[in-house]
Amino acid sequence: MNCNYLWKSSALLKNLHRRAKIIFEIRNYFFNLGILEVETPILSNYSVTDVNFIPFKTKLQITKKRMWLVPSPEYHMKRLLVQNIGAIYQISRSFRNNEFGGPYHNPEFTMLEWYSPYCNMFDFMKKVEKFLVFCLKVVQVKYISYQRAFIKYLNIDPLLAKKRELLDLINKFKFNHLISDCDSISTLLEILFTLKIEPNLNNKKLIFVYHYPADQAILAAINDNDSRVSDRFEVFFKGVELGNGFYELTDQAEHIRRFKLNNIQRRHKGICSVEVDQFFLKSLSRGLPPCSGIAIGLDRLIMLSLNLKTINEVIAFPIERC
Repeated sequence: MNCNYLWKSSALLKNLHRRAKIIFEIRNYFFNLGILEVETPILSNYSVTDVNFIPFKTKLQITKKRMWLVPSPEYHMKRLLVQNIGAIYQISRSFRNNEFGGPYHNPEFTMLEWYSPYCNMFDFMKKVEKFLVFCLKVVQVKYISYQRAFIKYLNIDPLLAKKRELLDLINKFKFNHLISDCDSISTLLEILFTLKIEPNLNNKKLIFVYHYPADQAILAAINDNDSRVSDRFEVFFKGVELGNGFYELTDQAEHIRRFKLNNIQRRHKGICSVEVDQFFLKSLSRGLPPCSGIAIGLDRLIMLSLNLKTINEVIAFPIERC
């Protein structure tokens, strides 16, 4: 490894000063709203079963107990919500072993996670909109459903499409090398959304995409009026995914069902299964209040607010330099 220049910060020092100022302003924004900042562990007894995450693991020296670096502070924060802590946010380090390369990823990154009790998805999206407009100084904001986005950009209804129709589109766009015979409709939709729809979100509008299909709910609730969709949304700016939000699933039994399904999917993909977080499950038995939440990539948010191109321009020492 050539250390002649890698010892230096990848970010200009002026950008690190600007980063600190933005984080100060964010903290002040939430303070003025009466939203409590919390701190939860980044080293945990449990990880998450989400099939999209490969966690970092370690062992305690004395007991040899396996521990995990958290990919998100979600479970710990929800345990606080169960105790009726009220609206909370956190600025925290997160770790994902499979997020590396490109302008927007680093295995260690900074997350802004925010939860608002007794707030439905649409009301919460408005709160998120106001916050992001404050950070990014944008004027135009657009809302579009996942279904409408597919119809608009690919002329296909994702809630009615057959697998054969999606495979024909995959073939048309020459994405065949990205799929296998056993891929589900959900996986095919994700590929098409990422490669053909997200590029169309590359403008100066803040864009909210909502009501993702039910089988892409992750830990969002299923919509009360249409069981084909979930109360999940994502927000994009200049083609960059900034945040992933839910009107949160609260039912313990449904959590257990989804966790089991996640581990089945992990094994099918050749990824190790993960023990379910028993502390989190126990907290759910006490009752998670109705709430909405969002995880925002803070490095990406700062990058965009400074009109930069990569998160390495706002991180002192990314993985290649740490």
